[in-house]
Amino acid sequence: QVQLVESGGGLVQAGDSLRLSCAASGGTFSRYGMGWFRQAPGKEREFVGAINWNGGKTSYAESVKGRFTMSRDNAKNTVYLQMNSLRPEDTAVYYCARSTNDYGTAHFSGYLYWGQGTQVTVSS
Repeated sequence: QVQLVESGGGLVQAGDSLRLSCAASGGTFSRYGMGWFRQAPGKEREFVGAINWNGGKTSYAESVKGRFTMSRDNAKNTVYLQMNSLRPEDTAVYYCARSTNDYGTAHFSGYLYWGQGTQVTVSS
């Protein structure tokens, strides 16, 4: 049984930084790509970033490129999302997800397992 648990969310001011973590259990973490998505109130869930199985390849949504960075520690079964220069429009529930293959994708259909989400609120 694969479980993903996000942590690290909170209330911050515009311009601050946060690091989200997603701890995985069950399955073989190091074989799979991982993704981060977010959902703001009244909006659809959207892609934030993805990372391949060994962390050697990442991709990001244009809205976060240059501000957010994904990384992973396969020894700890954990993937991270470092968020810098946060903006009020980054306010959302952030979800991590495990890909169905060894690379990440921007498409929901590419992910089988999802965490419960962690709230990030950025005040202006």
